[in-house]
This record gives sequence, C-alpha cells and structure tokens, in this order.
Amino acid sequence: MPFPQLTIHRRDRPNRALITLAGEIDLESALLVRTALALCLRDGIRTVDVDLTPVTFCDCSGLNAFLYAAQKTAEAGGTLRLHHPPPTLGLILDFTGCGFLLRGPPPGHLAPPLGDVPAPTTEAPPHRPVPLGSVLSGDAR
Repeated sequence: MPFPQLTIHRRDRPNRALITLAGEIDLESALLVRTALALCLRDGIRTVDVDLTPVTFCDCSGLNAFLYAAQKTAEAGGTLRLHHPPPTLGLILDFTGCGFLLRGPPPGHLAPPLGDVPAPTTEAPPHRPVPLGSVLSGDAR
C-alpha cells in the first residue's frame, strides 16, 4: 500500500493551533487529518484553524474528517475553521450546504485576523443555514 501524499504541520499558540495541510486528502489520508485534529483537542486546543492553501485535492473522506473534528471541537467548547479550501472541497461544501459549519461566519461578518493564515483572494459564496444535526445525519437538503 502506498503512503498517503499528505504533509501536516501544526503551529500552537495558547489555546489555538494553525494546522497546515499540504497534498491530497482522500480515503487513505483522511485518518491522518482526523488524528491530527483530535490531538489538538487532547492537548487542550479549543480554536483550530486549518489552512488548506497547499492542498491539491480533497474528497468527501476529507469532508467527513473535518465535519467530525468540527463537531468534537464544538462539543469541547471550541471552533474549527477551514481556510482556502481547494476547488474540489469548495464544490463539495457548496453542494452539501455545510460550508458554513467549516468556513466560519457568512460574508459581512468578519472574523478577527488569524495572523499566519493569508487573507482570502476571493469572497466565499453565500451560506444557507442547515442545523448541524441534520448535516451530520445526512438529512441536509
């Protein structure tokens, strides 16, 4: 079995982490993503920013890992946000309607600067509200 083509870098600050993923996120590498994000919670991190700028591909396995991590982080009283998703993940987020769970607040509600995450070059598409429970159970419409 070939090794996953994914690199994970983590930079910690008090109660906050920046995870930079580079390469491909698919069925083979999604477990690495899930594990890296779970380690943040285990280490007491409650704000997780995931920079996807160097990610070249992400399928629904990656989306599942991010949704699971976002749910666990929210249950622990924290937040997980994706920044600069690759086009494949952007399409999946738009199609499933769950982008607002992972991208942060809708346009017009600016979050505080993230420091190490570069500013987006394009505006995120509008988000529609879908309850978290229905997204995670697969009932989102």
